[in-house]
Amino acid sequence: MADLVPEPQGNGAVDGGMVRVSMNLEAVVIPVADVDRAKKFYSSLGWRLDADFPFDNGFRVVQFTPPGSACSVQFGAKITPAAPGSAHGLYLIVSDIQSARDELAALGVPISNVFHAGTPGAQFHPDDASGRISGPAPGAASYSSFATFSDPDGSGWLLQEVTTRLPGRVDPGAISFGSASDLASALRRAEAAHGQHEKRIGHADPNWPDWYAEFMVREQAGEELPQ
Repeated sequence: MADLVPEPQGNGAVDGGMVRVSMNLEAVVIPVADVDRAKKFYSSLGWRLDADFPFDNGFRVVQFTPPGSACSVQFGAKITPAAPGSAHGLYLIVSDIQSARDELAALGVPISNVFHAGTPGAQFHPDDASGRISGPAPGAASYSSFATFSDPDGSGWLLQEVTTRLPGRVDPGAISFGSASDLASALRRAEAAHGQHEKRIGHADPNWPDWYAEFMVREQAGEELPQ
């Protein structure tokens, strides 16, 4: 009998002779005490309401998706035994921490000012601000500027500014931007870097569209930036 070879599933990839099935993290469950209160709060953030399905046995699932996110949050009734408010360190990655923080504040969300960690891990301890330093990270270092807020139950959300990814974190062939504002921010960074590039070469670079595109792809993929 011939050996049975598993058929690739979905958009699986071959890794060392093994077919690896793609696994996309698409939803995270957060525990809440009052479903309608939580629904009102997450709706007030401007997040997209994807579902609100109640069932006769008391089970109910509500799903929201943050702007530009490929992952959603779910909560409801009879959906998790976890204690309400026990979800912490829920990351929301943004390309402009101050603008994101100000946008949420304008919506009436009690949110911290932008800060960076003076001691490692300070961003995860909202009740002890001693390790937090006010203002964005020096040099606008990627992964290093934060702001925090909580939902009505006390589950904690963490805004983190990421402008340049660590190497290997993003497939250069699958670069995308979550929103028009993310794309605009990337264009502004490319414009500033291109200005420095023109100073180095001593003349205007008419091939700026290709230079911008290469810069933006490399930046998001965490690769060495063009000079």
